[in-house]
Amino acid sequence: MEQICVVTTVVDARSVADVLAAAAVAGRLAACAQVGGQVDSTYWWRSGVETSTEWSVQFKTAPDRLSALVDQIRLSHPYEVPEILVSRVESGDPAYAIWVHEHTRL
Repeated sequence: MEQICVVTTVVDARSVADVLAAAAVAGRLAACAQVGGQVDSTYWWRSGVETSTEWSVQFKTAPDRLSALVDQIRLSHPYEVPEILVSRVESGDPAYAIWVHEHTRL
């Protein structure tokens, strides 16, 4: 089985999520990006507990494009300390892994 990488982040506005997703796909850093519905997040920030509504974005990329994708997310992200989670996963369908690889080429 072929490996792909899944990168997940959250942002405070749907429009920001859409921009991050579109930029990554247009720049061939991700083969696809999915913007998820609203989630309520509770977290520690500056010595207090906060709750806010966020939108999740999940990117699918090839392992050799991972570093560039993470760098772009970090630079474009509106948060001071963005959540950027990376999972390396085995694709259950070799054709999907090939598709991801092909669509992350410049």
